[in-house]
Amino acid sequence: MPYLTDEILKGFDNYKYSARDTSPLSIYIMHPFWNFLVEYFPRWVAPNLMTFVGFLLTTLNFVVLSYYDWDFFAQTHDEPRIPQWVWLMAAINIFLAYTLDGIDGKQARRINLSGPLGEFFDHALDSYTASLIPVCLYSVFGRGANFSAEPMRFYFVILNVTINFHISHWEKYNTGVLYLPWGYDLGMWGSTLMYLATYILGPNIWKYHFTSGGLTCGHFLELVLHISALSNIPMVFYNLYRSYADKTGHMRNFYECVKPLIPLSIFLFITLMWLNFSPTDIINNDTRAVYLLTGTVLSNISCRLIVAQMSNTSCETINWITPYLAASFCLSLVIPRLERLLLYSMLIFSTLTHWQYGKNVVHELCEHFNRICFGVTKRTEKE
Repeated sequence: MPYLTDEILKGFDNYKYSARDTSPLSIYIMHPFWNFLVEYFPRWVAPNLMTFVGFLLTTLNFVVLSYYDWDFFAQTHDEPRIPQWVWLMAAINIFLAYTLDGIDGKQARRINLSGPLGEFFDHALDSYTASLIPVCLYSVFGRGANFSAEPMRFYFVILNVTINFHISHWEKYNTGVLYLPWGYDLGMWGSTLMYLATYILGPNIWKYHFTSGGLTCGHFLELVLHISALSNIPMVFYNLYRSYADKTGHMRNFYECVKPLIPLSIFLFITLMWLNFSPTDIINNDTRAVYLLTGTVLSNISCRLIVAQMSNTSCETINWITPYLAASFCLSLVIPRLERLLLYSMLIFSTLTHWQYGKNVVHELCEHFNRICFGVTKRTEKE
C-alpha cells in the first residue's frame, strides 16, 4: 500500500515553501559564502545528491567513532583509543555536510528543480542527523563522572536536540512557516571547531575543571547544547501565538494543533519508563544502541509530521513503532535475560522499517512529480 494518499499528494501539489532565517551568522557569513560556492557546481549535479552526500559524511563520522569508541570509554583512558586522524576527518566531514546542506536548495533553484521532493528529502535526512551529531560529540569527552556526563544525562541532551527539530516542524505545521533556529548554525560551527581542537591539541585539552571540583568541559558542552535547544522554545510559542492572533497560519483547532506532540509524548513516556526500570541497566550497558534506537524512532515520527505539514493534512496520533517498543519493555520486565536481545531487535526492526518508509515516500513523490531523485531530468525524458 502507498504511504501517500491522494489527499496527501494533492496537498503536495499545492505546497509552497516558506521559511525565515534570522541568524546573523547565516545571513551575513554563510549565505554569501554558499551563494559564491554554488556557482562552481556543474548544473548536472542533482541537489538531492548533494543532500545525500552530506548525510553520508555525517553517517561516516558516526560509523568510524562507533568502531573506535562503541561504549564511549575511549577518551576516559590515559591513552585514548581513538586515532588523531579521526578528529580531523570528523571536522572536515561535518563542515562539508553543513556546506552541502546549505547549498543544495540554492543548486535546486539555480537549475529550476526546487520543489516538495527536495524539501522532504532534505528535512527527512536532517531528522536523522539531529541525533547522530550529538552522539558523535559525546566521544570527544567520553563518558564518566570526572570530566563528562553519564550516559543517562547525555541521553537528555540527545532528546533535547531531536525534540527541538520536531518542535520546529510542529511550528510550521501550524504557522505554515519554517523558522530556522539560530542554534543549528552555531552547533555546526561549534562541532567543527571542537573536532579541530581535539585533532590539533589532543583530547586531553578537555580534561580539566573550570573551577576546583566544579564545572568541566563535558558539563559545559552539556549545558551549551541544552541552552541552544531550549532557547528556541519561547520563539516557537510566540510565533504560534502571532499566527493565531493575526490569522496567518492554518488556524487549526486545539486538538489538531497539538496532535503532532502526541506520538512524540507517547514515545518519550515508553522509552523513559524502559530506561528507568530496565532490569539490566541498558542505558549504561548498551548506550550507543539506546541512542541510535531513540534517534531512529524520533526521525520516523518527525518524517511523518513533515509529510503532514507539507501536504497540510492531519498528523497521525500514534506512531506504529511505539506499540512494539511498549511490548518489548513489558517483556523485558518479565524476562530480564531477553532485554538486550529485545533492544537490538527493536533497533534493527525500527531502522529497516524507517529506511523502507523513507525510500517509499521518496519513490512515490518521484513518480507523482515525474522526477528522478538523484537526477536533473524528468522520468519521461529518461525513458
